[in-house]
Amino acid sequence: MAEEAQGRELRKSPLHDRHTALGARMVEFAGWEMPVQYKGIGAEHAAVRSRAGVFDVSHMGEIDVEGPGASGFCQRMTTNDVGRLEPSQAQYTLLLNDRAGVIDDLVLFRLEADRYLLCVNASRSAVDFAWLASHAGDDVTVRDVSDAYALLALQGPAAEAILQPFTALELAGLKAFNFLVGEVGGVRCLVSRTGYTGEDGFELYCPAEGGAGLWDALLATGEVEPAGLGARDTLRLEKGFSLYGHELDETTTPLEARLGWVTKLDKGPFIGSDVLSRKEPLRRRLVGLEMEEAGIAREGYPIFHDDREVGRVTSGTRSPTLGKAIALGYVSAAAAALGTEVRVEIRGRRVLARIVRIPFVR
Repeated sequence: MAEEAQGRELRKSPLHDRHTALGARMVEFAGWEMPVQYKGIGAEHAAVRSRAGVFDVSHMGEIDVEGPGASGFCQRMTTNDVGRLEPSQAQYTLLLNDRAGVIDDLVLFRLEADRYLLCVNASRSAVDFAWLASHAGDDVTVRDVSDAYALLALQGPAAEAILQPFTALELAGLKAFNFLVGEVGGVRCLVSRTGYTGEDGFELYCPAEGGAGLWDALLATGEVEPAGLGARDTLRLEKGFSLYGHELDETTTPLEARLGWVTKLDKGPFIGSDVLSRKEPLRRRLVGLEMEEAGIAREGYPIFHDDREVGRVTSGTRSPTLGKAIALGYVSAAAAALGTEVRVEIRGRRVLARIVRIPFVR
C-alpha cells in the first residue's frame, strides 16, 4: 500500500516485515500500516474461537506513570477504583474530560506500589499523554514509552497450553486481569491475562526488539494462526466490546455506553464524576442489533422506530459465529428496550432489526 496517508508517513510495527513476508493485506489504521488479514477474516476469526490466533497489536500506546503521587493521580484521572489494585493486577478503565465524555478506554496495570503502566488506543495515544501530563503534579512523572514495546495478543481456548512450554511462569493460576513478569521464549515480558476477543488468552508486552522472535516462535508451533485487525474487529463486535471512535468518543458518557460497571462514583472524586453524579436521565443508550432481514448495518446508518429516526449504527458486520448480521448503535432511551423492533436504513431501504442483549455470542 502507499507509504503515506493524508500526507504523513505511516508508522510501522517492529513486526512489519513478518506481516509482508506472510502476504498480509496491509492497511492504514490510526497512523500505522497494519495487517488487516492474512488467509481471510473468517478463517482467522474461527481459529481464535476454536483454538488460537496471534495478533500484532504493537500500534497500541503505553504510558508510564511513576512517583509517590502516582496512585492518587491515577485514581483522580480514571473512572475505575485504582485503590482496589495490588501490584500484578490490572483493570479496564476510562479517561474522561470535564464534561464526562470519554477521552479513551484503556487497561491500567499496577507494576509496583508507586508505578503504573497504561495501555491506550493508538488513535488516542498522543491525546491521552498530553491530557495526563497536563494534570500531573510534581510528585508524578508521566512518560510516553510506546516506542519501547512490542505487543502480541495470543487469544483462544488453547492459548494457555500453547504458551506454557515457552515460560517457567505458572500460567494456570493466573486470573483474568492479573499479570506476571518473566521470560517467555528467552524474552522478558509482562504477561497479562487480558484481550479484546472475548476468549481466554494473554497479551505479551516485551521490548520492541524482542517481538519478532516471539511471533516466529508462536507460529512455529503450527498451532497458532496469525490474525489481523479484521478478525479482531469481528471478534470484539460479537462480544459487544466498544471501539474508540465508534462506540466511544468525547461526546459519549460511560453511562450511555453501558460502562457504569467501570465507573465507580463511590470511590471519591475523579475528572467527570461531578457531571455523572447528577444522575440526569439518559437521552440515549448503546444497544445491540440483530438483523431480521438481509442486509448489513454499517457505521453511520440511521435507525428508525415508528417511522422516526431514533439513532445511528456505530459498528456492524456479519457474525461468523452466528451466521447473521449484527451491529452496535445508539438509540434514544425510549427506544432502547430489549426486543424492540427497529429498522436500519441500508442504501435507501429500511431493513427490520431487533434490539437484543449484549454480548451477541456468550
